Amino acid sequence: MILYLRDCDICFDLPLLALYLFPASQVLPFDTFFFFPKLFFHFQQKLLILRKNYSNNMKTKSKSKSNTGGSTLIRFDWAMKRLLRQKANYTVLEGLLTVLLKEEVKIINIKESESNKADAADKYNRVDILVENTFGELIIIEMQNSDEVDYFLRMLYAVSKTTVEHIMAGEPYSKLRKIYHINIVYFKLGQGKDYVYRGGTEFRGIHLNDLLYLTDDQKTFFEAGGNRKNVKDVKDLYPEYYILCIADFDDVAKDSLDEWIYYLKNNEIPDEYTAPGLKEVKQQLQYDKLSEQDKIDYDHHLKQNLFERNVLNTSFMKGENKGLKKGEAIGLKKGLKKGLKKGEAIGLEKGLEKGKAIGLEKGLENSVLNGRRAGYSIEIISTITGLSPEQITEILKRHNL
Repeated sequence: MILYLRDCDICFDLPLLALYLFPASQVLPFDTFFFFPKLFFHFQQKLLILRKNYSNNMKTKSKSKSNTGGSTLIRFDWAMKRLLRQKANYTVLEGLLTVLLKEEVKIINIKESESNKADAADKYNRVDILVENTFGELIIIEMQNSDEVDYFLRMLYAVSKTTVEHIMAGEPYSKLRKIYHINIVYFKLGQGKDYVYRGGTEFRGIHLNDLLYLTDDQKTFFEAGGNRKNVKDVKDLYPEYYILCIADFDDVAKDSLDEWIYYLKNNEIPDEYTAPGLKEVKQQLQYDKLSEQDKIDYDHHLKQNLFERNVLNTSFMKGENKGLKKGEAIGLKKGLKKGLKKGEAIGLEKGLEKGKAIGLEKGLENSVLNGRRAGYSIEIISTITGLSPEQITEILKRHNL
């Protein structure tokens, strides 16, 4: 049975209610779960995740209110889906693009995207928007909250699909549009130390490592096409990729782009920030300015994101525990096998040593008996075997000689 706590936007199984009744600082008593003792450990871990997410949400809301005159800023992904498509709000996206591309960007059109439709696809926790600027260039802006192992290939697919969809059959290749693909990701994508990456296409010689450039005639031809600007290099003809790794940002804003990333990460804008577009964010993207229906839709969006994060965190926790148990079992099995082999080797070595000792002792005993039967005295047998007269006497007594 699922229980929803309205005051903190948390959905969880009914037994968690008992846990929620205790302050976060308290250690939960085991007898709280006397009716579900086997689930105690699982719920303890799950609640820690829920409390962490809830705490982060409360901090974000508190900070946002303090920097927007008491009104909470709405999340940028929902704004992209519902508000930034309106011409009156183009200045917000224009500010972000101007800062990122380091040139003034003016939007003339925002095209429809399948992922922007308000339906069950919301559960995939991503949103994208397709923008056309005054040069006829196409800009894909995509936000992704959940981890996706093949995300790099999805970037390639998105650009390829957009490329072929914006040229008519029979048109010359010179009509192909310049495409920018801007990715705002909230998970660890690849391995790197930076938090903003730019990718493009260039051609280098495999022998001389020289860069392949356009000729002057090629530059004139492409610029005359009318839908490209500043074509100076081969890379200017190909798509460009930008990746903003939001989670890796250290919250220290050193320039206008950092100010934008700070907002995207923390959902707040300090008063001293002056990056293009942020003023419009504070003015236009306030929760209090939403219609009642938009407020309902936005609250649902937040709950859906929180639910998906909790599901992912729980799945990760279960996978980690399962992997740990499996690893322990495999390690124990290998350890026992290795220990058995080592034990066999040690046993064999000790057995050989003991066998040698027993064999030597038996051989000496036979020598004493044979010498005595041949009529040798104890003194002579001692000289031959190296045994003391007492040891020889003891052996002879055991055999009644």
